[in-house]
Amino acid sequence: MYVDTRYHQKETYLSLANGFSIFPWWYADIAVDWKFNDLDSDLQGFAFPQRSSLLSAVASTWTWEIVKAQLSLLHTWLHDVTSDGAVADRSRFSPAASVSVKPIRGEDFHLRAFYKRSFRMPTLNDLYYVQIGNRELEPETTDQYDLGVTWQKRWSKGFLRSVETNAEGYFNQVWNKIVAVPARNQFQWTMMNLGYVEVLGSELSATAEAAIFRAGKDELMANVRLAYTYQRAKDPTDPQSEWYGGQIPYIPRHSLSAVAGLSWGSYSLNYSFLYTGERYESSANIPENHQQPWYTSDISFSGAWPVKDHELLARFELNNIFNQQYEIVNCYPMPGTNFRIVLSFVL
Repeated sequence: MYVDTRYHQKETYLSLANGFSIFPWWYADIAVDWKFNDLDSDLQGFAFPQRSSLLSAVASTWTWEIVKAQLSLLHTWLHDVTSDGAVADRSRFSPAASVSVKPIRGEDFHLRAFYKRSFRMPTLNDLYYVQIGNRELEPETTDQYDLGVTWQKRWSKGFLRSVETNAEGYFNQVWNKIVAVPARNQFQWTMMNLGYVEVLGSELSATAEAAIFRAGKDELMANVRLAYTYQRAKDPTDPQSEWYGGQIPYIPRHSLSAVAGLSWGSYSLNYSFLYTGERYESSANIPENHQQPWYTSDISFSGAWPVKDHELLARFELNNIFNQQYEIVNCYPMPGTNFRIVLSFVL
């Protein structure tokens, strides 16, 4: 069936923020944001929703020698109204706390931890787009817990110039998680809530930079970055369900990225590799819903040239150089080998 529906969305936004120092070791700030959205359409019987949002936040930071602590509290107030007289008000408080400790003097080594509660209201698109929106969507609430450690070292001379490592583990609890899933067929998706989701994960990354050789004022620099992520994102909403505890749709347990590059003055050459492990189309982790792992390799070359008092920037990208055939979402094939040329002129 041919469908030609037009939507027009407007947004007005105002923001006010103020920060001040109470003592040299104590800093605080206050911020207030107001936003108004409305969504119009030429569709007959459309709801013409309008939303007013007021976000108010207070935050404070304390610094004592090797310890830095932060506390914040965000209040979210939302008022939705539609042409058919439906009204919905939401009010939520979202606290957050973090602490960072530098236990070894003279070393850029940090231990850190944080807790944060997040509140996400469905957008007007999520709620009211025809065949995509779902008016029954509930807001998403998340509790995040994180522990991490970071170490970095820099040198002004020699072959190795910098090393940085990062490791962290996290646990998230998500109520009414908002996801997009196929509805009648793979070409018509809709928004829905997953009742409760738990995410247990870890991230490891390492970055290094080295000087290959020097000629005059310029050095040939080499850099490499490796990152690995593990995520166990399960849906334990209904213990009686046959698919209880299954990995939620399209979230891989394992993913890996690697980036290597060379730079000389204003020129740079980079190679990147991205790997995404196996996934499932739904919480029913059965062979019929299994998605194969995929990977891509990309290269790029960029340069910058002065043009009088301005600068010309150019970048050439060759993406998916091995023409890997893959699908991020089932039945939606991604591009094979492709290229892009970007030119920018800085005034």
